[in-house]
Formats: sequence, structure tokens, C-alpha cells
Amino acid sequence: MQNAQELLTRWPALEVEQKRARLQHSLRLAAGPLAGSLNKTSADADRAAAGLWRRDPGAWSRDAAVQKAIADRLGWMSSPALMADSIDRLRTFAAAVKRDGFTDVVLLGMGGSSLAPEVLRAVVGVAAGWPRFHMLDSTDPAAVRAVDTPAKTTLYLLASKSGGTIEPNVLAAHFTQRLIDAGVARWADHFVAITDPGTALHRRARDEKFRDVFENPADIGGRYSALSFFGMVPAALMGQDIAEIIGWGLAMLSAADPAASTAMQNPAVALGLAMGGGAAAGVDKLTLLVPPALDAFGLWVEQLIAESTGKQGKGIVPIAGEAPADATKYGRDRLFARVHLAGARASGGDALSSDAPAVDIDVPGPLALGAEFVRWEVATAVAGALLGIDPFDQPNVQQAKDATNSLLAEFKAKGALPIAKPDRTLPNGVALTLSSAVRKSSRPIEPDAFLSLIGEGDYFALLAYLAPGDAALGAALQQLRGTVRDATRAATMFGYGPRYLHSTGQLHKGGPNSGVFLLITAAPEPDVAIPGEPFSFGTLELAQAVGDFGALDASGRRAMHAHLPRPDAALIDSLGQALLTRAR
Repeated sequence: MQNAQELLTRWPALEVEQKRARLQHSLRLAAGPLAGSLNKTSADADRAAAGLWRRDPGAWSRDAAVQKAIADRLGWMSSPALMADSIDRLRTFAAAVKRDGFTDVVLLGMGGSSLAPEVLRAVVGVAAGWPRFHMLDSTDPAAVRAVDTPAKTTLYLLASKSGGTIEPNVLAAHFTQRLIDAGVARWADHFVAITDPGTALHRRARDEKFRDVFENPADIGGRYSALSFFGMVPAALMGQDIAEIIGWGLAMLSAADPAASTAMQNPAVALGLAMGGGAAAGVDKLTLLVPPALDAFGLWVEQLIAESTGKQGKGIVPIAGEAPADATKYGRDRLFARVHLAGARASGGDALSSDAPAVDIDVPGPLALGAEFVRWEVATAVAGALLGIDPFDQPNVQQAKDATNSLLAEFKAKGALPIAKPDRTLPNGVALTLSSAVRKSSRPIEPDAFLSLIGEGDYFALLAYLAPGDAALGAALQQLRGTVRDATRAATMFGYGPRYLHSTGQLHKGGPNSGVFLLITAAPEPDVAIPGEPFSFGTLELAQAVGDFGALDASGRRAMHAHLPRPDAALIDSLGQALLTRAR
């Protein structure tokens, strides 16, 4: 990793020093009732940051095996420099794609490999004259059908750190068949792989002669990969100013150097101190308040924090995309992060009580997302050290994957998924199934009283295996989420499956047992076959949902599965009415 002086001077065209000056005072911490706790913890945050800059895994664990694993996951600290050295390659590659007449780029990914590009698309946008950009990280049949670009002029980015993730691989099979059906003889010319060296995807891309392969360093975890090839290849293909994005990332890395300031004054470490110190003091619901222009950024922050800190019964619960409210709708377990984007409308945090603990962050402009990626990565690593956990592993993510594989194996053997008999079916056909933790609780309830389980300090998670692009469904889900928050004062999370399995799913099963989970699925209309597989996208999506419900159940979580006879917003509305009638 470069020293502070190299970060400022090695790439003069990136103007790192000027950017650093704008970032040094870009964070303000109003600790409120947390002031005493954070003052006591600040020295620990200083030590954690110093350990991070030394690449010392001892900052997080004394266990030799854990230290070795952590040492192999700190490459993200050098990633901005790697990208700075790769700017010419990225620009040359993107220019050739544009020159060859591609009109659309479709990213097939999941979790950390796809969320940063989606944020960059939503916040920075696609430059005029560059291919349209689409991100597909869903197995929902409607979402797959919605990506209906002209095959002959579409480039597919197949992004997978491990190279073996089921979702991008089955999506690749689907779009490969579309290319073949469209008469594209050299279909591999339409594929680009982004993966770690030596993976099955890496070998396949070489053997089948993909248009290009970008090997990402193996010591960069997926959720810490925004300023790596996983984020910058898509950014280059959108015609974005990648030099500016990378320059801002380098500037934050320099500004956050613990040798230059103590934790309380550091623009990244202070955030980690507030997050980790707050959670240790019981204020563990980190609530992001962002201007509409940065809505998508919350998704990336959410997955970074949840997957990094939610383990060993501990964790920071990130609340992103929740509609702002007045102070009466919030519990005392909230720490607020108000993000202000230059030139954008206010973040909606003006109605907070004067003593609410809050962090205010100034973002100079859309391209300064490069700095925010680094700020939040450093903060999350520091927060993990304060909580005494390894922020670079994801021990519970495999649970849902294993459950899904088991269900698919049974489908292959018997031609049907093993679905438990529901506890109750509503008159409109919505089937409700409770987890064992609910059935066996000391206070048994009927399914329609499920929300009455939410108590002080709990959070509510709405998990929807539905098409992310369906506006009517999305509005109904957000309405349900907001009404639950207002009725219970509980912090609320929302996620589309299977995306959340690779982000917040770790927190749901490995974090504190303070979540109340409502998982929603629907029979697809119509389904979509997967080339080379005996199961369809609809069957895979349902297996993922049922598998995760089983994993939540095995973890002793309070959960309910609601299966809709069809993906219909009216059914979600009626489900919400039935549940909220008996919420409290």
C-alpha cells in the first residue's frame, strides 16, 4: 500500500491533494447521549485504524486462523491505487466496446459485485452516446423477461468473485441462449468476465474465448470491491469519468490516514467509532437519511454494513430507503447518518429530536462517490474491531445457499419442491406459514397477529421475492413497510430476494435475534425456463425463498412466509391490512 505522500503525488492528473482538502472536514459528529460512550471508545478506534493501515489482522482477532483469513481480505486498501494504474486499460476497453456498436450493457451479478455499479448508474448516470446500462441481480421471471435488449448489440458482463454463484451463472445461460437464438455465431464475443484468478468462471472465459476477462485481486472481498474492476469496468462502459471517481477514492484514503488525525476528527474513522460505539451501547439501528439523488447509495451501504457486522449475535442494523418521519416515529435505538449532496435537496433529517445522535456527511458531487466507497469501507472495518468481530467473513450466508441446493436436489429427484403446509390461508388465497420460533413461543399467536411480536429494540424486515422493477408491487411493499414503522416505531428493513441473501441475509441469521421477518413470494405469471436445467427461474426463486425461510427458522428467528397466488399489489395491500389490524 502506498504511503501518504505517494497517494498525494503519484497521479498528479487526479488532483488527489486538492480533493483531500475538501474531504478532511466533510464529517460532523453530534454524539448526543452517546458522547460519553464514544469518548471512552475513541482510543480503541484509533488503535483499530492504525492496525488497518498496518494491515495487522490482530486489530480484529487474536486467533491465528482468523488472522490469516483476515490478512487475505485486506487488498481493498490498495485497490484505488490499482485502479489508478489501470485507467488507460479501462478506457481503451470501453472505447472499443462503444466503437464496435454495442447499444446495451447488461451486468449479471449478485451482491457486492453488482451493487456498486448500480449505484454509479443511478447517481452518476450514463454519458451521452454510451451504451444503455442494465443491472440484473434477480431470479424473478418477470425481472429476467424485463431485460429485453437487442441481442446482437448487447454486451453481457458476467461478474462473480467466486465464479460459482448460481444466480449469474443461470442468467448467463439464459442470455447465451438468446444470443444463439438471434443467430449470433460468436456469442462469446458478447461476454466479458470479471472474477478472481483461477475460478471456474476465469477458466471458462479463457476456454470459450470471451471478449475479455478482468482478473480482480483475490484478496478483495465482494462487498469491498467498489473501487476495483467489479465497479470500474461497468463505470467505464457507462462513459463515466473514472479518473475522477478513482481520484476521490485515493483522496479519502489519504484523508482517513490515522497518522493525520485522532478518531473524533477523522472523516472515516469517526464514522466507524459512531457505528461501533453506538451499537455496543444499544444504539444499533444506523438509519441513513439521503437526498433522493443518493437513494441507490443506501443499498450499497446496507449490504456493506449488514454482511460485515452481523455475526456472533452482534451487529449494526442498517436502515436504508425508509421514508423520513418526525421524531415521534423513531425509537431510542437509532443513530442517524445524514448525507448531504452538493446541489441536491435536503436529506429529510430536519425533524429529528435535538438530542438524537447523528453523523452529518458532505458529498461534494456525484463523482465523489469514490470517496464515499472508501469512507464507509474504512468505517465498517473500524466498527467491526470495536464490536470484536471479523468484518471480512460471512459465515451464515452459506446457510441459505445450502438450503437452496438441497431443495433443488429434491426437485430434481421428485419434480416438486417440498413446501410445508401453511398455518392459515386467507380468503384471497394468500398462504401464511410461521417459523418454529413463533409456533413454540411462550405466547402463541395466529398468523394474522404476526406483527404483534415486534417489541422495543426489534427491527422489522420485509423480504420480497418479486420483480424489483415492478412499480406497483414496489409501491405496495413500501407502503406496508412505512405503515409498520409508524404503527410500531420499529426500525424497518426492506430487501428483494435473492439479492438480500448476499447482503443483509448475513445479519438476519448471524446478528442479534432482534428481527421480525415477513418473507413474501408469489406464483410467477408466466415462468421462464433455464437452459440446461430441469428447474425454471420461478422454481429457483421459490427454492431460494423457502431455503432462506428454513435458515431463519433454524436460527430461531421470528419469521412468517406469505405466498401470494400471483404477483399482485392488491394482495400485498390486503395482507398488510390483515396484519396491521392486530399489530398492537
